[in-house]
Amino acid sequence: MLPDFRRSDEGDVDAHVVGEKLTRQQAIRQIERRSRFWIRAATGTLLMVVVAVIWAFAEYHNAGGWPTKGFSQSSGIPNVWNFWIIYPAIAWVLLTGADALRVFWRKPITEAEIEREIDRQAGQQKRAA
Repeated sequence: MLPDFRRSDEGDVDAHVVGEKLTRQQAIRQIERRSRFWIRAATGTLLMVVVAVIWAFAEYHNAGGWPTKGFSQSSGIPNVWNFWIIYPAIAWVLLTGADALRVFWRKPITEAEIEREIDRQAGQQKRAA
């Protein structure tokens, strides 16, 4: 939520201060978003590694050894591992990629966009009345 700054009689001086405060707040929010992204990415990577290790132990046990005869969709075949690990890995990569796009490509809202939206909403209210 953007703060509600009102313009005072000082005009441009006050608007400049408001602009600086808004820019600073947006920069702080972006830094926080990036920090949270890297924490989520590291946590997800660690979780994916743990799941892969559990999968490898289970498949080694189920297949009775290393996958010398390849991978399959069924478990319990000697020396053939089930490849189900690929599905959570693909999901994790896609979700992390979408999160990265949201965090790093999202532009902060500019004062001009705020003014355009205010004008657009005022125009809609006049037409509705």
